[in-house]
Amino acid sequence: MKRVVTFGEVMLRLTASGHRRLSQAAEFEAVYGGSEANAAVSLCNYGSPAALVTRLPENALGEAALRSLRACGVDVSGVVRGGNRLGLYFVERGISYRKQGILYDRAGSSMAMAAPEDFDWETAFADADWFHFSGVTPALGAGCAPAVQEACRIAKQKGLTVSCDLNYREPLWSRTEAERVMSGLMPYVDVCLAYEEEPQDIFGICPAEGASREEGHRQMARALRERFGFSLVAVTSSRARSAMSHDWSAMLFDGEEYYFSRRYEVDAVDRIGGGDAFSGALIHAVRRDWEPQQIVEFAAAAGCLKYTVEGDCNAVTEAEVAQLAGIAL
Repeated sequence: MKRVVTFGEVMLRLTASGHRRLSQAAEFEAVYGGSEANAAVSLCNYGSPAALVTRLPENALGEAALRSLRACGVDVSGVVRGGNRLGLYFVERGISYRKQGILYDRAGSSMAMAAPEDFDWETAFADADWFHFSGVTPALGAGCAPAVQEACRIAKQKGLTVSCDLNYREPLWSRTEAERVMSGLMPYVDVCLAYEEEPQDIFGICPAEGASREEGHRQMARALRERFGFSLVAVTSSRARSAMSHDWSAMLFDGEEYYFSRRYEVDAVDRIGGGDAFSGALIHAVRRDWEPQQIVEFAAAAGCLKYTVEGDCNAVTEAEVAQLAGIAL
């Protein structure tokens, strides 16, 4: 089976123990992750070979990040070494009416200081049929957007399917800059994944006033397809009733029909990485050539299960996801 190649930053995540606030914390739980790395781990969990291309420092934290990826079965042969530091982020768990808190410390990281010439895409795409990135990667530094564009250009030349999780992060760039850069990348993209607020955040695409949630998703998906020509558009939705309780669902649009998943009411142990879990599962299901309803059900179920798993990555199997989604393997 051919590989999925992903491209993005790996960071060290430090989570305050228990439900302590960062200002109170004396101990932190350490794991490694990042949007594209999390998607790659999910793919490997399901038996789909996946690789991550990134840039890591030549130090003990860089080595630990590599070991964590290898342990999950991710191909790291395309990882470049260089730069001075690994990006960090700090998490305090939410509870009841107190929301989860995240503090990023990633400025000047090895990936943020990367240049397009650091990466060998001809080699990375050998024996690959899919390339995946998120909107975080081009926002990281001056050389990252050109690196993503070069990767997309070569991927399309080689006939790979290209997917993008829009994944807008306001601390990284303005909406004006995001729209400018992402609009230049979208013509390469075949499969677009978006959280329900992101089409408006990045492209100013929003549902009509008074539209229901489902109708709003239809309107945004159709507008995205009409503007950029995507073959598939997926929109995820999460509504918090409290820090611990969410409802979660998704929709898939194939240009003709709209497919809505079951809506889950889930008690969240850790919602970080839910969108990444959705992305990895959707890529896996599309590559298995499942029917559209099965694709969106499998991806939504994977995202739901990630809410129950601590850490960045979704430590679940294909069989577990399929059972929740009601899909016979």
